[in-house]
Amino acid sequence: MSESEERTGIEPRPFTEAACGFDEEEPPGKPRRHPLWRNVPDHQWDDWRWQSQNAIRSVRQLRGLLSFSQEELEAIGSLETEYKTAIPPYYFSLINPDDANDPIRLQSVPSPLEQQNASGYELEDPLEEDKDAPVPGLTHRYPDRALLVTTHVCTMYCRFCTRKRATMVRGGWDAISRNDERMIEYVRDHGEIRDVIVSGGDPLTLPVSKLKFFLDNLAAIPHVDVIRIGTRVPVTLPQKLYDNNLIDLLASAEKVWIQTHFNHPREITPEAARVCRALLKAGMPVNNHSVLMKGVNDSLETMRSLMRALLRIKVRPYYIFHCDPVIGAGHFRTSVWKGLEIMEGLRGHMSGLGIPTYVVDSPHGGGKIPLMPNYLVSASDDAVVLRNYEGMLVRYQAEDKTNTVQPTRTRGVSSLLQGSKSALIPENSERMARRELNVLTNAELGDHHEEHNGHSNGCGSHGTNGHADAEDLLPLGVLTHGCGS
Repeated sequence: MSESEERTGIEPRPFTEAACGFDEEEPPGKPRRHPLWRNVPDHQWDDWRWQSQNAIRSVRQLRGLLSFSQEELEAIGSLETEYKTAIPPYYFSLINPDDANDPIRLQSVPSPLEQQNASGYELEDPLEEDKDAPVPGLTHRYPDRALLVTTHVCTMYCRFCTRKRATMVRGGWDAISRNDERMIEYVRDHGEIRDVIVSGGDPLTLPVSKLKFFLDNLAAIPHVDVIRIGTRVPVTLPQKLYDNNLIDLLASAEKVWIQTHFNHPREITPEAARVCRALLKAGMPVNNHSVLMKGVNDSLETMRSLMRALLRIKVRPYYIFHCDPVIGAGHFRTSVWKGLEIMEGLRGHMSGLGIPTYVVDSPHGGGKIPLMPNYLVSASDDAVVLRNYEGMLVRYQAEDKTNTVQPTRTRGVSSLLQGSKSALIPENSERMARRELNVLTNAELGDHHEEHNGHSNGCGSHGTNGHADAEDLLPLGVLTHGCGS
């Protein structure tokens, strides 16, 4: 039995439905727990140290908790030397043990698919961070930003991580090292750096003294405006942030923003909401990165649910990352078209506050490149044709100048640039149907008001733009008002 197995007390045992099923009759609001930890006292369950000490760290432990074939066990056993496993009981309890494709399981439990690299495109350092490191641990890629890798330790080792090469390092990270000092010195010596991302690993796993070293020194540099803490602790081990002293330490720097990492709506639990509220209350904005992953969140329904859930806990959806081509994560990678399809279903369909930017972190250290559906359809010297989320095409004249193009008899998109139309509206537009209903309803109310007052205002008097209103209600094909009409 391994050291971690002795510590957690988990003996390998056959998988059974009864052993791993959840009691659906637990009181609402009670933290969900795998039956293995049902009798753990609340004060232990809420202690991040207990959670870390009892994390699942080996295949021998996993095989007693989830169903695997013998071939799968052999395959994932061989992965133990390639990449660490650590799953806190809290996060493990979010897994549906009856679903081999559960999105929480896919993110945390080793899979034989990690051995595949069908394209040969997956790399150890796909973003070439190490090549842009002027001092060990610091990546300086953008003119005004620097990224500091401060630790190799994570509360949970995500199976899609782009820095597996760093997290496999063992030992030597607790004390403040000369390389830590070099990173601070580099930032101090480069006045163009305004934004520092403190990352890892997960910087919230650092000893308090070492975290304080980075925060105090970075906060004291006048030209540093923002210190971003890149952490998945609110997702995988929120109990760590139940510690008010840690919250106070983060807030004391006065420049800290939190960049967290929810990928699925089921990760947004009452525990996660609690710590996000605590961070916000202490004055730290909280932004979210999500990674687009096959089987986890590569559906419009899931992404909409995730973004809305983030807004409910006042976490700003910041980025959707296309999954990086890192070794072991190829099975998570979708097509770019899937990401664009999802973005098409977000913008216009939900609050703009919940619309992240979809980015590809490009190879060769090219940085984040935003991608979006094509809303610019065509252009001329005078105007552009833009498309909205409904498929409506509109002519938009950005400059206040006289038209240079004489209207020409033409059709389609060309009619918006060269003809007499200002918009093309798709059939069966729900918004236009509502507009028509509103006008009819208002007209009926107006007639009733006129009858009540014993007089009539006559045709076309229901608004100051009677003709334009009527045009808006033409059969939902072409709107004709505008240049040359």
